[in-house]
Formats: sequence, C-alpha cells, structure tokens
Amino acid sequence: MASFNKELEQELLQAAKSLLYPPSSLNNLLRLLCQVGSCLSRVEQSRAESKKKELSSLSKALIADELINNSDVDVKVALAYCFSELTRITAPNAPYDDHQMKEVFGLIVSSFEILYDKSSRWYEEKILILELVAKLRLCVLMLDLECDDLILEMFQHFLETIREHHPETVFSSMKSIMVLVLDESDDISLDLLSPIIDSVKKDNEVSLPIALKLGESVLQSCATKLKPYLRLAVNELGISLDDYSDVLASVYNNR
Repeated sequence: MASFNKELEQELLQAAKSLLYPPSSLNNLLRLLCQVGSCLSRVEQSRAESKKKELSSLSKALIADELINNSDVDVKVALAYCFSELTRITAPNAPYDDHQMKEVFGLIVSSFEILYDKSSRWYEEKILILELVAKLRLCVLMLDLECDDLILEMFQHFLETIREHHPETVFSSMKSIMVLVLDESDDISLDLLSPIIDSVKKDNEVSLPIALKLGESVLQSCATKLKPYLRLAVNELGISLDDYSDVLASVYNNR
C-alpha cells in the first residue's frame, strides 16, 4: 500500500509538471488529460490531506488559461472529468474560488450536450461526471454561486439528451439533480420551469418518451413545491392542460 501511494504521488506530481507546458499536439494533450483523470480517480477522498501538495500543484495546472480556454470539444470534456474527480477528492470543500468554480461548472455542463452519443470517446467519462454531480450535490453549489444560466442549460441538456439506451444511473442522476435544484431554489423562474413543461406536452415531436418520463418524474417528486409556480406558468403562457400529460394537471390541481 505504501509503494502504491508513493507511486501515485509521483504520478500526480509528474502530471502537474507536464501540464505546466502542455503538448502542442491535440492527441498528446488528450492523452495527458486522460492520464491525469485516471490518476485523480485513484485518489481516495480520505487520503486527500496526505497528498495536499501534489493535488495543489495539479489543480493549479488544470485551471490555467491555456487549458480552460481551449476550444476543442474533447479537451473540454477531458478537463470536465478531471475537475469532477478533483471536486470529489476535496469535497465538501471546493478546489477553486467562486469565479474559477463557475468556469469549472461551465465545462461540466457543456459535457452533457451530446450525452446520447454512445460512439463518443468520452461517453463513459460523461456518465461518470453526471453521477459525480448528483452524488456530490454540486448543483447546490451552482445555486449558491447564482449560476442560473448554467442550471437552465443543464436542464435543457438533460431533457434533450436522455435516451432509452442509457444505463438507469443516467436517468436517476438527472432526476436527482433536477429535483434537488427545484427543492433548494428560493424561487423558480418560468425559464427554468418551461423545459419541464415542454417535455410533458402531448404529441411533442421533439421530446422523446424517455424525456416525457423524466419530466413527469420530476414534476411528481416536486409536486408541492411546484404547484404555485405551475399555476403562474399556465396562466402566463396561456396553455391548455388538455394538451399536456395528466401528471401536469395532477400537480396543477394538487391531486
């Protein structure tokens, strides 16, 4: 065990050094970030304090402008995975300051955009990111940091990318995150509620049956909290409950 820990410490330090001068080749950079993610995934939360020096060096290297502002989609997802693992290790404390965490959350949310694509080289990592966001309740920190636009974007991604072929943990993680956001919100905007309402509309050619199921499940879980907001939304949008799932009418009427 001691030799394993020593080896892991050396890998973390070497990764941090390599990231200070990241490879110019995209493939080499992705390979390096994959190695970093693998290293971080092996760090137990209980041993974070003993690796404080190594983790500090690595966290500083990951948040560097050259990496965080990289426009390549694969780099963004690879970074998001590294950040999610780093956040797991340092929980309940955030690894960065508020401004930097907003940048981290931006990358994390963007990784959910095409979660339906099983052929993506980062498909499994995207699911792991989603699971960590749910498990660590990171959406609560997003609320605290007033990341309203990112939360809305995240809801939209969930309802647009959920697929029947996803493992059950994807559905449960999405639902858990959405319910937690709604339960913890002091106020629920029409903008945030609209994607959920749209997902349960009958004959919706855009929304898939699994998205309908997700929307209904979230509505049922937050029925008491959502009722007054749904009443406002229905009146403001001028919609007919007959055009929507029975679940929406049930919550609206609080049955």
